[in-house]
Amino acid sequence: MAKVFMICGKICCGKTTYAKKLCTDHNAVLLSVDEITLALFGQHCGEKHDEYVEKTEKYLLNKSLELIENDISVVLDWGFWTKKERESAKEFYKSRGIECELHYIEISDATWKYRLAKRNKAVLAEKTSAYFVDENLAEKFASIFEVPGEDEIDVIAKSN
Repeated sequence: MAKVFMICGKICCGKTTYAKKLCTDHNAVLLSVDEITLALFGQHCGEKHDEYVEKTEKYLLNKSLELIENDISVVLDWGFWTKKERESAKEFYKSRGIECELHYIEISDATWKYRLAKRNKAVLAEKTSAYFVDENLAEKFASIFEVPGEDEIDVIAKSN
């Protein structure tokens, strides 16, 4: 039976790499907010970014139902940074009788900062289409992120 894998973790902690491996291991489809928002709106959508992300998440939640109805598992790669967001998504699936797992990507601060610098360098060199995250944005994201409690997590993956 198809199920949902929710990938939770800070920006640039390895969520997408982990999500792609889950897709391979479980013959699942990857649904990525960043992939869609970057393709449609690019790096610099300014004040509209949060609105675009919210609309994309709603679209992907509904699209995931179509896949699950066709017995295709899905991997949701969009961070699930807050407890409220995680609870809302879990309830969305639970109310429909769909199995859902939260996979948390744990990363040390030193590794996280290294990864951000490495990715930013790749973005500037146009070797990736990921978001560029300057120091102010990194601090903002870090302040928003709520580490999930043990009762929320089904699988912990350590990022190295």
